Amino acid sequence: MAFGLFKRVTSLEACFVPSIQAVSSCIFLMLFLIQVDAQIRYSIPEEMRKGSLIGNVAQDLGLDIKRLRSGRARIVTGENVQYAELKTDKGTLVVNERIDREQLCGDVTPCSFTFEILLENPMELHPVTIEVLDVNDNAPTFQSKHLDFEISESATIGSRFELEVAVDSDVGENGLKDYVLTPNENFVLKQHVNTDGSRYIQMVLQNALDREKQSNLNLKLVAVDGGSPQRSGTVNINIIVLDANDNAPVFNQSIYKASIKENTPKGTHILTLNASDIDSGTNAYIIYSFTKTKGLFTDYFEIEEMTGNIYLVKEVDFEKDKKIEFRVEAKDQGGLADTCKVEIDIIDVNDNAPVINVMSFTSPVSEDAPVGTTIGIINVKDLDSGENGQVRCSVDGNAPVEIKSNVRNYYALVTNAPLDRESLSEFNITVIASDSGKPPLSVKTNLNLKISDVNDNPPAFTGTLYRAAITENNLPGYSVLNVVAKDPDENQNARVSYILEECDIGGSPVSGYISVNSENGVISAARSFDYEQTKEFVCVIKAQDGGSPPLSSNVSVKILVQDQNDNAPQVLYPVQTGGSLVAEMVPRSADVGYLVTKVVAVDVDSGQNAWLSYKLQKAADRALFEVGLQNGEIRTIRQVTDKDAVKQRLTVIVEDNGQPSRSATVIVNVAVADSFPEVLSEFTDFTHDKEYNDNLTFYLVLALAVVSFLFITCVVVIISVKIYRWRQSRILYHSNLPVIPYYPPRYSDTLGTGTLPHVYNYDTCRTTDSRKSDIKYMQPMSQSLVSVDDVGTDSAQNGHQRSTNSTLFC
Repeated sequence: MAFGLFKRVTSLEACFVPSIQAVSSCIFLMLFLIQVDAQIRYSIPEEMRKGSLIGNVAQDLGLDIKRLRSGRARIVTGENVQYAELKTDKGTLVVNERIDREQLCGDVTPCSFTFEILLENPMELHPVTIEVLDVNDNAPTFQSKHLDFEISESATIGSRFELEVAVDSDVGENGLKDYVLTPNENFVLKQHVNTDGSRYIQMVLQNALDREKQSNLNLKLVAVDGGSPQRSGTVNINIIVLDANDNAPVFNQSIYKASIKENTPKGTHILTLNASDIDSGTNAYIIYSFTKTKGLFTDYFEIEEMTGNIYLVKEVDFEKDKKIEFRVEAKDQGGLADTCKVEIDIIDVNDNAPVINVMSFTSPVSEDAPVGTTIGIINVKDLDSGENGQVRCSVDGNAPVEIKSNVRNYYALVTNAPLDRESLSEFNITVIASDSGKPPLSVKTNLNLKISDVNDNPPAFTGTLYRAAITENNLPGYSVLNVVAKDPDENQNARVSYILEECDIGGSPVSGYISVNSENGVISAARSFDYEQTKEFVCVIKAQDGGSPPLSSNVSVKILVQDQNDNAPQVLYPVQTGGSLVAEMVPRSADVGYLVTKVVAVDVDSGQNAWLSYKLQKAADRALFEVGLQNGEIRTIRQVTDKDAVKQRLTVIVEDNGQPSRSATVIVNVAVADSFPEVLSEFTDFTHDKEYNDNLTFYLVLALAVVSFLFITCVVVIISVKIYRWRQSRILYHSNLPVIPYYPPRYSDTLGTGTLPHVYNYDTCRTTDSRKSDIKYMQPMSQSLVSVDDVGTDSAQNGHQRSTNSTLFC
């Protein structure tokens, strides 16, 4: 891979040069004893990786590695880039920077760079030359991506067209070697070498071009080098073939024939001649004209020079001339021409069209009319005779009607398919009458048939199942959703009424839950819903049209009751009693994290409205206890000491996650003691704390004020009502009116907390004297599902009952 060549030269030979400068240099060299060894030369390929071995300098120079270290061996070079690095610990030369031969030397070959290895004590200088060998790392390239040529199809064989040469930065065998042209029928590639060794290439025409066969040629020129692996470069050659006038116009047919009626008006277009020239540009520009031997009949016609259209300029007469013949010439700009023959037949005129008379026509027709029903009778006449007077009658279009004839010139219109007004409510019937003339004459008449409706379509709901959601504690009359049914019939048959199908929901009729507007299908709530009592229910809505007999269809409606945060948390433990005092004992030896007790609470709501969190609201010593946010566990947060008071009162607040949130408060009594007698002695007056007594006094005063205000208000209201009733009774007695029975409707009481509806029934009978009225109080239709007693177990059971889900169906 590399080799070295050693040759020792004594630098003192230069001292024999007779000059002052040489003498000074010799003295300097003799003083310092600098030795210059012969040049070392290595050969390496380009693009070697950094750190790749170039050669063993110590071995090639015969130097010891210790000498390299003691002499502080290093590379001396005047270049900015140091391509090699000396490893003094190994005595080797390695690649220090990427070496690109093309960048370093270009086209110069061989390519090398030189530097010196300098040693001190004594000073030595060893020149090193590194030859960089070429690697085939560059493909031939063309300067242009496309080469465009315009060559006439009349170009002579042997014409030469010079092409662009490729450039390859590599040298030697890796340099540009050959060119290859895409195989084709028209061109071959010729390569030439200049006296300086450079190449040039030419494209030579070997077969004549024909633009009419191929107007555009796309070739590729490929340049390849001689490396291994071989590399190549490509350039596209686009050749546009220019036209030459080497083709005459040609008519697409030798004889053109046409027929015209004898009464054809002047200026009528007879026919169009069509000649084509496969040349292009002005060579394909064609002019049409009558030939010089045009004859006597060309006075009847004229021809457009540009288009070849022939028009009638003089009336023709069938009795004089039954056929006219003449010739037309098409000539291009080069003088090349072609001719054709034109034959025009004169046809006798059928100048009387048939006449249609409608004898009878029935409209509208019921859509349930059977197939074959006669809807009209028409009569057709033609004043002509012979074939021109023979008439054929037909119906145009896709109307479900056909024509039948049993008597000459009389035709019946009958249905040939079932009628459906919903698909097609009316349609036009076009009756066409044609004679047998040449050409035939025809006449049309339009009849409009309307289809009357029959109630044959039931109403159809837009959905198979309706779903709606309503938030609990809603107001009665709240619109839940709107069901829609469509009936494709019309008028009364399409008038849809909505009916709520009777069924029971939880033992109560469905009409007690919802109502439906018979006109627009709006479903409204008939009561205030309670999510804890009814979570969802299903009912059936019937849509019925106004036909006779009526048709109907049903759809199910599922209503979901959404929860509101209308229930506060309920504390199950510890039980809050109004009698005896209950306290949790904590021994004075309790460590950090000691479980004192656990607050247990439930919320009969659902979802996030039932997510509970526990917080310590008030405590005698906040540094001693903490409450778990999620589990309600009360634990010690430090070591219990003898200084801690025996009596500890904790106020814990339980909040749900509703918006707005609701909360409940529980008081937990804690006794810090090791024995029960110690607790008893300290807790005798626990319930008589000053704070408790102060709060009790405040609430008593507030309650007394509220009760007094309500009492005074009630007295005023009662007196006002009594006076109003007395005045009304006086008016009724003087008016001599009879007794009026009154039956009030059931109503829904939604006052209170809004948690549960209380529905009552009252039977009332009133007279003109309200003092003699009678009222019968009935039992409430629904009871509260939650009863919170002082006993925690009962509350837990009721809470469990209220959390049970229920879906009610009709």
